[in-house]
Amino acid sequence: MTAVGDTLPALTVTLTRADLVRYAGASGDFNPIHWSDRFATALGMPGVLAHGMLTMGLALRVVTDWAGGPERVRSYQTRFARPVVVPDTDEGVEVTITGTVTAVTDDAITVGLDVLSGGDKILAAARAELAHA
Repeated sequence: MTAVGDTLPALTVTLTRADLVRYAGASGDFNPIHWSDRFATALGMPGVLAHGMLTMGLALRVVTDWAGGPERVRSYQTRFARPVVVPDTDEGVEVTITGTVTAVTDDAITVGLDVLSGGDKILAAARAELAHA
């Protein structure tokens, strides 16, 4: 039985520049801020940034893994709080996602997500609503 306060298994994902290249190919988003330090810093960014939709999708994995797949997800929303800066190293950068059940009703479960990189919250007010199994 799912209850308010239940925690979902945490997930830590490492993002590298190679991941950004693969995502750019899959999404068609070849904006140079996602691959060129020179371009990103010229625009005042701290370096190459992960695609926002990639970050958002990775965060939802905690929910879909816990729920047994994406079928139960009714809605998902968030705000982008800080970008994920991906260094040009083999180690890349870690993104850690945790989830907590924040509401349970007769027909839905709401999960709040905490998404961090380098100790910074990168997604704000991230939550997903799921149908009961």
